[in-house]
Amino acid sequence: MNRRTPLRVGGALAVLALAFGSAPSAAAPSPAPDPVLNSPNVKQVANIPKPGPFAAPMAPMTDLAFTGDHAIAGNFEGFVVYDIRTPTAPKLVSQVLCPGAQNDLSVHGDLLFLSTDDPRSDDTCKSTPASPADPQAWEGIKIFNIKDKSNPRYVGAVRTPCGSHTNTLVPGEGRDKDSVLLYVSSYGPAPTNPTCQPPHHGIAIVKVPVKSPEKARIAAQPVLFPGGGNPGDEGATWFPTSGCHDLAAYPDKDLMAGACMGDGILIDISDRLKPRVIDTERDVENFAFWHSALFNDKGDKVVFTDELGGGMAPTCNKMVGAEKGANAVYTIEKRRLVKQSYYKIPREQGPTENCVAHYGSLVPVAGRDVMVQAWYQGGVSIWEFTDPRRPREIGYFDRPPLSDKQLMLGGAWSAYYYNGHVYVTDTQKGLDVLDLSDPGLRSAKDVKLKEFNAQTQYARKA
Repeated sequence: MNRRTPLRVGGALAVLALAFGSAPSAAAPSPAPDPVLNSPNVKQVANIPKPGPFAAPMAPMTDLAFTGDHAIAGNFEGFVVYDIRTPTAPKLVSQVLCPGAQNDLSVHGDLLFLSTDDPRSDDTCKSTPASPADPQAWEGIKIFNIKDKSNPRYVGAVRTPCGSHTNTLVPGEGRDKDSVLLYVSSYGPAPTNPTCQPPHHGIAIVKVPVKSPEKARIAAQPVLFPGGGNPGDEGATWFPTSGCHDLAAYPDKDLMAGACMGDGILIDISDRLKPRVIDTERDVENFAFWHSALFNDKGDKVVFTDELGGGMAPTCNKMVGAEKGANAVYTIEKRRLVKQSYYKIPREQGPTENCVAHYGSLVPVAGRDVMVQAWYQGGVSIWEFTDPRRPREIGYFDRPPLSDKQLMLGGAWSAYYYNGHVYVTDTQKGLDVLDLSDPGLRSAKDVKLKEFNAQTQYARKA
């Protein structure tokens, strides 16, 4: 989700208020009579509704990370730990109340890293909202020990410039092998914000000693756009670059792909603390907001997403078309980005359904490039880009609209493949588990991981 829509509304919580109208505590969404739609090769096998304080409409589920037999889901109010050793019957293990948009997260061993991207009164889980103009307001990374999944323990925090919209984890190497690095994406500087002044053309890299996470600190603040990024346009057709929204890392290949509002970039991270931009791509014709990125398994393609409308608009329709609010497939040729095609879900969505390209991951099928992806109220799409010029959908799961009268935030935020199933955080419905029965994808069920952060990719072993 964007902190700002094309209407220049500031702040994730303000955007949520827009989505639910002036009275966000109003009655629950009115049910729609239409049935769930799904392709024959996709079946929903489980759902757990949002628990307790996370159940409110203004508390959307956000990102997912996986460790062993557990899935951990972010929420604007904190995070939730699920036991998924039986995917058809996941169990709630614990919930940690720790408000702070968006609470996107990553995991490493016994540690969990939580991103906070709205100003808070302090760095604790008891903080209250603060003014962006308050020089003491806090935003950044919170760190938890999750060795005991039933009782996660807060162990530290690092304040970062402009907060932390998302974080991308890269294990340390060499003399830093006992640490992890968090590449912190943030954006949206303002002259009235004393801790996030324009121009903001870089990222923060937080170094976390695994055995002493309380000693985490900012190790570097590289500038990715020394000459300034995309200036945007006055009509808000596309956004200016003022930081990055999301970074996808492929440490084995020393590469990172950055989705940076007005620019898509390819980054050399051979020197982990001195990332170097090696190519920049702009698409002022069709992309409004470069939102996220995903490499294929070989690392010779990148899928960038355009979050047109900030996740709040109904963009999956004929009026918007098939090339806006979509994915763009690029090949990497001589370390340069070359655009090949666009992909957007082929099912038209209604005027009350927010729908746009969002988070997803690869389905680990050898010799093919297949992605499972969330599209908010457009549902979940399984699509293939093995032929980068001819992407095609091969499966889907699509709920009916939350309301047939009112446009409101809903649908799938993240959809990731992990150890044989697809796990989906639905902003309002909670955790969904899907099974892919497509014969051509069957080999993916044999791939077993001990840990998974979708923004950190590794070459699969044969």
